[in-house]
Amino acid sequence: MNQIVRQPFADAQAALPFVIAQGRNIETRIYQRRYPTFNYGMHVPVVTEGNAWAIGTTFFTVDTAGEAKFLSGAGTDMPFNQATKDMASHDFAMIGSGWEWNIEEVNQAALYGIDLNGTKAMSAADKVERLLNSVAMVGTTEKNWTGLVNDAAVSRVDVAADGTSSSTFWSAKTNDQILRDINDLISSVRENTSEVEWVDTLRLPPEAFRLIATRRLGAGDGLMTLLEYIRRNNVYTAETGQPLDIQPLRELATASQDGGGRMMVYRKDEEVLKFHLPMPRRVLQPRQKSIMGFETGIIARTGGTEIRLPGAMAYGDEITDVPA
Repeated sequence: MNQIVRQPFADAQAALPFVIAQGRNIETRIYQRRYPTFNYGMHVPVVTEGNAWAIGTTFFTVDTAGEAKFLSGAGTDMPFNQATKDMASHDFAMIGSGWEWNIEEVNQAALYGIDLNGTKAMSAADKVERLLNSVAMVGTTEKNWTGLVNDAAVSRVDVAADGTSSSTFWSAKTNDQILRDINDLISSVRENTSEVEWVDTLRLPPEAFRLIATRRLGAGDGLMTLLEYIRRNNVYTAETGQPLDIQPLRELATASQDGGGRMMVYRKDEEVLKFHLPMPRRVLQPRQKSIMGFETGIIARTGGTEIRLPGAMAYGDEITDVPA
C-alpha cells in the first residue's frame, strides 16, 4: 500500500488555507462544548437581543399618579392621571481571549493528518466564559459595574443573631430558625413593595445549601430533608402554590458586608434583572500575524447584570462564616 506523503508548507502564506480550515473545526468544537461551572443563565435571565455592536441600551421607566372619585353628571372636576417617564442607559463592552500557532505546529498537523491542537482554543473559550460569569455575578471594578450578588440598590439585612451563643450562622441554628430567616427575607420584599412583588428564587452560599440539603427532619431514611421541606413550605409557595427555586451560588460565600455568606431572594424575570449579552462568544477568522505565525481569538460583548427593579430583591447576610 502506497503511503500518502504530504509536502510541507514552505511558508506561513502557503499554510494559511490549512489553518483556516482547521480553525473552523476548532470553532465547531468550542460551540458544542458546555460550560456547567459558569452557568450564569441559571441565575440571571440572559438577554441577547439588539445589535451585537451597539454602544449600549436605552430604556424607559414609567410611573403613574392619579385617583378615581365619585362624580356628578354635571360635574367638571374629573380627576386626570399623570404619567412620568425616566430614561436610563446601560453601556456595553467587549472582552476577548486568543491563541496562536506557528509554522512548525501547522506542518506537523498536516504531516500526520491530525487536527491542530485545540487545547489553547478551549482554554481561551474557558477564560471568556469565566469572565462573563464573574461579570454577571459580581460585576467588575474596571467598568464600575456591580453584579447579581452585590448591588447597592438592593435592600440588605443581617439575619437574626439568635443561634447558639447569639450566632447568626445557620450551623448554629435550629431548623425552625433557618426557615424563619428565609421567610422573613421573602416577606420583606412583599411588605416593602406594598404586597406588589413576590420573589420566586432563593440563592444560597454552597455551605448553607449543603447544610439544609443534608439535615433530615427527624430520624429514618424515608423522612425529607430540610431543603425539601423549605421548597414546599414557605410563604411564597403558601400563597402562590408554586415551589421556591433554591440553588447554591458560590459567589454568595463571601458576598456579605463582613466577607461571610449571603443569601438572596428575588423574582427571576427580565422585568427585574437581566444579563446583557448582545454578542455571545464569537470565534474570529484566523490570520497570519508574522512570517511564521498565525493567531485568532474569541470575543464577546456584554453590558453586565442590570437590576431594574431592586425592590423585587433582598439580601440576607451572615448566614455562614467567612471561608477559611
